[in-house]
This record gives sequence, C-alpha cells and structure tokens, in this order.
Amino acid sequence: MLGYAAMNRTLREESPPVRCNRSMQEATFEERGLSYVSELALQNVRDLLSILRWNVRHGIFFYRCTSKLLPWNLRYEVEELPQYDELADRLAEVGAFVRENGIRLTFHPNYYCKLASTSEDTARRSARDLANHGRWLDLMELPRTPYHAINVHVGATYGDREATLARFCERVDDLPTRAADRLVVENDDDEGLYAVGELADGVTNECGVPVTFDYHHHKFTHRGATYREGFARARETWDERPVVHLSEAERLHTGDTSVRPQSHATYVETVPDWLRAAADVMLEADAKERAVLYHTLTR
Repeated sequence: MLGYAAMNRTLREESPPVRCNRSMQEATFEERGLSYVSELALQNVRDLLSILRWNVRHGIFFYRCTSKLLPWNLRYEVEELPQYDELADRLAEVGAFVRENGIRLTFHPNYYCKLASTSEDTARRSARDLANHGRWLDLMELPRTPYHAINVHVGATYGDREATLARFCERVDDLPTRAADRLVVENDDDEGLYAVGELADGVTNECGVPVTFDYHHHKFTHRGATYREGFARARETWDERPVVHLSEAERLHTGDTSVRPQSHATYVETVPDWLRAAADVMLEADAKERAVLYHTLTR
C-alpha cells in the first residue's frame, strides 16, 4: 500500500475545509477551556472519518493521522472532556471504518516527543504524549500492535549513544501497553544520529520495538549499507508487514542547491518496485494525497 500523512490537500481546499488538526493558542486554551477543546476534537474526528472515506473512494488504504487530533491533550485526560461520550462514539466509528475497509492508520508524534531525553520533564511529557496516542487508538478499538504504529525518533545522542539507547528502552518498558505495543522507531537524517542497524541492535534487540526504514534518511546514516541492505535490516525487526517512509530531496527536483538536502520534494518520482512489494510505503511528499494518486493512477 501507498499512503500519505496528515493533510488532504483536495479536501482542505473545500469550503468549509475538511481537516483534523484544529487547535488553538495557549491563551485561547486558558480562556475557553475544555468545552472548546471538546468542540474542536469532535470536529477533528468527524473530519478524520471524512478523510478516510475519501481515501477509500480513491483506493488509498494507508494514512497517518495528525497528532493534533485532540488539541492540548497533554493538559487533560480525555475522559475530562465535557463531550467525552460523543467523542468516544465518534472514535469508535472511525475504528470500525478502519477495520471494515482494511485501512492502516498510524501516528507520528511531533518532534518534541523525546522519550530518551536527559530532561526528566521532557521525558515525562513525551511518555504522556505516547500514552495519549495509545488511548486514541484504544478508543478506536484498533489492535495493540505496530500495524497501527506510533512512530518516534530517539531524538538525540545526548553525548552518549549507548546510554541514550539504554535509557530509551528503559522508558519504553515503563510505558502503558497501549503505547508500548504500538511503538516503532525511525532512522535519522543526520549522520551524527541513528542508523537502521544501530536502532535494530540498541532498540529492537533490547526492548522489541521495530524499526521504520526511512529511505531518504538512509542517505545520511547509511553506514556503508545499500538501500536494500538497510531495508532488509529494518524488515527483520518486524513480525508483520513493515512500514517504510519514502521521500525525495527537493533540491534534486528544483536544482536549487540552497535548499537543505533533507527537505522533501512535492512529489516522489520513483517508488522502487522491490520496496513496494515488501512494505507499506508512506510517501512523505508535500503534494500529500496527490503524490499517492500520481502513482496509483499511472501504474
């Protein structure tokens, strides 16, 4: 399967726009409180179902939902929301649609989610964020496996790579099962961070978390391994069909060498057949659903 992340550009251009990332500034949160959070969360979940229905109509069965689905969820428990019962019903409706249509629905918490941080406060907030994502998936009644993944990065080395990986695994062990059983970890796009093999050895072998192979990131952390070798190592960490992230460098498409080599292009020109045959591929392209349709309609 090919998939895309978060925004559906086609639906976002409708009036009113269909989107599931409504949020607010902190001052608004403080002023309007959980009643307003409830309203936005319900709108987000309703629109998530609309996006999934659009995806199915267009033959797309792999989708990464935004982590803004329930805004400011670090500041409250979901059960505290005034419209919790209705929200739970709507999330269950999403989950039923996902199961009935064979959709792979995943999440990728934001960059601040750093479970291995040396800051106890950051680590605590990160653990709560992951637990919240697991709670959303539980409310959808989706299986507690990496098939419905919660994808993270280790985040940094903090001056000691081995100690950081060990700390990451210790904190995975402390997570509630609703998060830990769905957790996956991704290789990085910085030579000084983590390659696929380092994550397989230091994370999968130690605490059982599978490795998501990011094809574009592998360019920066290949450690001498080819793309096929990098994917093969990541694939070994999965007990089910793996997830792969695929993007291409914007500078290769535009010829603008001032653009960071890590920046994603609007489209992906090539999806290797061998990769598509062996994994579910998330296209991390700025064209979003249009990047997927470009490939599904031209095959």
